[in-house]
Amino acid sequence: MNRFVPFLFSFLLLAGCAAPVESEASYQQVSMDEAIAIMESESDYIILDVRTPEEFADKHIPDAINIPNETIGTEDIPELPDKDQLILVYCRSGNRSKQASDKLVGLGYTNIVEFGGINDWPGETVSDGE
Repeated sequence: MNRFVPFLFSFLLLAGCAAPVESEASYQQVSMDEAIAIMESESDYIILDVRTPEEFADKHIPDAINIPNETIGTEDIPELPDKDQLILVYCRSGNRSKQASDKLVGLGYTNIVEFGGINDWPGETVSDGE
């Protein structure tokens, strides 16, 4: 038993020195008002609409780009080359934007902000017909 005590003490001492487990990467979820405030205060960001091309053509936030959620997979996205750039993600109601945000984080994007759906957007919208 006496020989076991130093071994146990050494094990506990070394276990205390182990590196902390890193937390899983994630995206930030904000309200529509918070997203608008970010857009007003920041300058280098992308507004990403993850709805279908038809939905995007019908109505979207000005200057948004369209990359449908269903097309975001496991490969890098040429339209989003800077994985550290601020990307504000929305869809119609908020469901697909959460899915897309998870996928983007999985691809290594580090500055993803999900803000829900265009259904709640109080600002200007444009359509491809305008």
